[in-house]
Amino acid sequence: MFFGEYEHAIDDKSRLTLPARFRDAMAGGVVLAKGLDGSVDVYPRATWEMNVVERIGRLDPLLPDTRLLQRHFFGGASEDTPDKQGRVHLPAALVRHGKLAKEVTVVGNYDHLEIWDRAAWAERLERIEGSADNVAQRLAEQHG
Repeated sequence: MFFGEYEHAIDDKSRLTLPARFRDAMAGGVVLAKGLDGSVDVYPRATWEMNVVERIGRLDPLLPDTRLLQRHFFGGASEDTPDKQGRVHLPAALVRHGKLAKEVTVVGNYDHLEIWDRAAWAERLERIEGSADNVAQRLAEQHG
């Protein structure tokens, strides 16, 4: 399980060092993809297959919404294997998608990591903290 926030920097070769505590889970390879909220998501390869490919791949390709979602996730995705220092390469298209500057925050989100521009994450976190109580209550009522 991935959790916590980690401040990192993207180097001049567009590489990001993954947080040390997650390197073993990512050592077998990762898939980097566009996140739905403007982040760049990093999945262990097996998790990507189970949680993204399985779910989105079985949707009806004749529906326009399916094609849109598949293009979003699969069209911009990239595979990599972390090097000995735990670094992965961030393709230019994903850096643009996430509007990533040099300073980023890596956020654990259950089954994957999210890479956020540090300033954008601070702004997003402020909104999350302002609405988390209401969201938790709505979810409890739906699934209670």
